[in-house]
Amino acid sequence: MGLSSANIVVNEGFQLCVFDLRRGQQEGQELDKILFFHPADLPFSTQLSVIGLSEGLITFTSLFKGIAFVLCRIFSPEAACEVIEAEWHSHVFHQAEPDIWMVMVVEKSKESDAIGRIDALRRVLKEVHSLFVMFHGSIRSLLDKEPSGGLVRPHLYNFIMDYLSAFQKRSPWDICCCDFLVGKKIKLPSFRDCLKERGTVQMLTVGREAALEVQGSSLVRVLESCAGNTPCYSLVLFQDLLVSTTLSPDDTINLFTYAVLRLAPHAVLSQASSWSYLRKGNSASQIAAASVLASSGPVSEQFYGSRDTSPHGGEHSHHVVRPLQLNKWYKGTDGFLVTDIWGPEVGSMVSATPTVWLQQTDERMYLCVYQHKSLTLILLFPISSILNGEQGLSVVKQQIVENASLKMLKVEEKLSKGWGGENAYHVGGYRYLLVDGDRNVSRASPPGKVTTLTKTFTSRELTWVNIDPAEEGLAKRNKSKGTNQLDSLISLSNLREEVDLEKSRAIWDDPGHDKDLEICIRAKNNAWIIARTTRGKELYMVLEKANETLLFASDAVEKFSNRYCSGAFSLD
Repeated sequence: MGLSSANIVVNEGFQLCVFDLRRGQQEGQELDKILFFHPADLPFSTQLSVIGLSEGLITFTSLFKGIAFVLCRIFSPEAACEVIEAEWHSHVFHQAEPDIWMVMVVEKSKESDAIGRIDALRRVLKEVHSLFVMFHGSIRSLLDKEPSGGLVRPHLYNFIMDYLSAFQKRSPWDICCCDFLVGKKIKLPSFRDCLKERGTVQMLTVGREAALEVQGSSLVRVLESCAGNTPCYSLVLFQDLLVSTTLSPDDTINLFTYAVLRLAPHAVLSQASSWSYLRKGNSASQIAAASVLASSGPVSEQFYGSRDTSPHGGEHSHHVVRPLQLNKWYKGTDGFLVTDIWGPEVGSMVSATPTVWLQQTDERMYLCVYQHKSLTLILLFPISSILNGEQGLSVVKQQIVENASLKMLKVEEKLSKGWGGENAYHVGGYRYLLVDGDRNVSRASPPGKVTTLTKTFTSRELTWVNIDPAEEGLAKRNKSKGTNQLDSLISLSNLREEVDLEKSRAIWDDPGHDKDLEICIRAKNNAWIIARTTRGKELYMVLEKANETLLFASDAVEKFSNRYCSGAFSLD
């Protein structure tokens, strides 16, 4: 990252919890409501105190509209509590499922400008829940299977802790992925993530010929023919960018996120020496040992750990699948990726094929991943549609290797020829983030280019420009007092926080109307910090060494919009 303040590093001042409002309402049963808590080694009394305060805030804010608690969002009985800003802490809420809440409590840094955006923190909670449901199903369904919580707690504990350590840095300057877990400390998203939008996919721009090869009658049709009468869903990636998908938007985002973390070429280990559909798995004891926490930990960690906490003990112990573990995917000789994360097949020593839950069809699917150089192909087959289970799936995979591998090789070659490298989407003079909220797609300046925005400056004047004449409350002018050493990314992060607030207010004022905004900040180092939102699309950019006039900044945005956004942000 380059600077020590690149991420907020917190330890005792950070808590993350998941709890169920339907549980633990009787005296003496309060622990039942706790499903996950980090740090797990805190005394139960402390955990209950944090959850009790969160529960009280949720109940309180659901009763009234327009409450102000220090600095808080607008609440109503129709909307869930999102954030409470206290003097020393931020309480970030996400209602993951009915009556099931995830809450993040973050101690505010003395360097207030280093605090990450609240919306960015909420997106972390949303992402971890979405991924959890994709692999394990809903939290409520696990509670219904075992009301004692002995099933859901180890699944949540292992999954969330693996998630916090899942974002492996590929280089010291890469802001796309960052370590959340460093030793016993958590590094949260900060101002350096302001040119990134979690919960979106990044698309590869391809020419017409390449698009036809992937999406038209070539690759997709060959794959469907290999599957026979079995439904087949696919996701195609090149490097870390999405090329094609036949999935719903939500399923696409979840699988894309997982693919970038664990399935992309940089995350896969060297080749295994066997064929995926003939391979032998590790022994059951090795797999169990890899997925069960040591029983010698603190009592509170054992409460959440992967051991069965039901009265039946080992007789009904559960194998906890941990799909976010590092270094668990290997490339087989046939090009398919293999892993032993899902344990052995029943009555066999062969590793079971990974499975995920698909929202689009509301059923569990086999997850098969084929990789050739920079091309990653994710295939999903309904478990209920594969005759003879794993054996039938092996036949399908063999058909793909024999009939589609040559086509995938040609597609990879074609995409590689048109690939401009890691700086393919760099635009000279601009550092930008483009978000299409309707399509859940984003594009941003390459991380290596973003790190050049390291110059500090004295903030001089904030100029707010509203391009929606129907709105009068936003236009204002605020001259800063004193000298604040700010960085361009910090200013952009603060600006995005203001845009988030304006978007929230617009939802309350007129839920069916998208608010058009343009906000420009002029900095003393001749940098313009700009935000435009219109018709579900958002554009954020930094222009350094720019002309002083507001007209220059507006013209620069117009040129960018016309050339790279089909005029979506033009004022005409």
